[in-house]
Amino acid sequence: MNFIRIAPHPDLEPLIECYWMMQSDDPSPQIEKIIPDGYTELIFNYGAVYKAKMKDHWVLQTPNLLAGQISRYFYLENTGVTASIAIKLKPAALTQLFKLQMDQYLDQIVDLDTFPHPLLSGLKDNLFPFENEQQAKMKLDNYFMGLSKNGTENPLQEVLDLVFSTNGMATVAEMTKTAGVGERQLERLFKKYIGLSPKYYSRIIRFNYIFQLLKSKKCSWTEIVYQSGYYDQSHFIRNFKAFTGEDPSSYFFEEKNMANFFLNK
Repeated sequence: MNFIRIAPHPDLEPLIECYWMMQSDDPSPQIEKIIPDGYTELIFNYGAVYKAKMKDHWVLQTPNLLAGQISRYFYLENTGVTASIAIKLKPAALTQLFKLQMDQYLDQIVDLDTFPHPLLSGLKDNLFPFENEQQAKMKLDNYFMGLSKNGTENPLQEVLDLVFSTNGMATVAEMTKTAGVGERQLERLFKKYIGLSPKYYSRIIRFNYIFQLLKSKKCSWTEIVYQSGYYDQSHFIRNFKAFTGEDPSSYFFEEKNMANFFLNK
């Protein structure tokens, strides 16, 4: 499986984390785990589609998808030779660009072809066909540069900056002070723009930080537990396992899979 990460135009960095492309010539079914990373995505599969297991059963996915925030890991399985291109969006971008209420899309994968929003359902026609990654980037940059002219401001930008700069360890009190609103209003804003509560979203960002520390192998267990703000190792392990389903000591950080690609910084 081959992965490519593509940087958007610098003017789009407040809205788009990256574009990515993924391709595999192996048609045999492979189950991949997807782990929360704090971002939303617009995904276009121009190879075989995937099946997804988000709860207790597998569901065949459509080719073109909107993926909201995910609160826990889930599984994908290919149905043949795959090829995908996607836009990984900053946490509030779907609300800023398309005025979506993001808590409605928590743990949801939505068919873009039947989505009742002309700007979203028309994105595929603006993107395809493309000859190579450079042309795809140019088309996506042009499309989102046009959209951004009518986008709204992100009222949570300073709070999100705080969450990321503290690696998810800012308190709710610190967040409300930064936002200049009360806790209930902060909760409402997070549900609308992000889809999750401030506390839970911060947990995901802290998990991402832990993941990077573990992957780097530059710190001891004691140092990682301390740097990630936990009082003891057991609490730290429980948090890692909640998002991955695995103990950190048995997780394959170097394996070339979807989870590691999406979490890689």
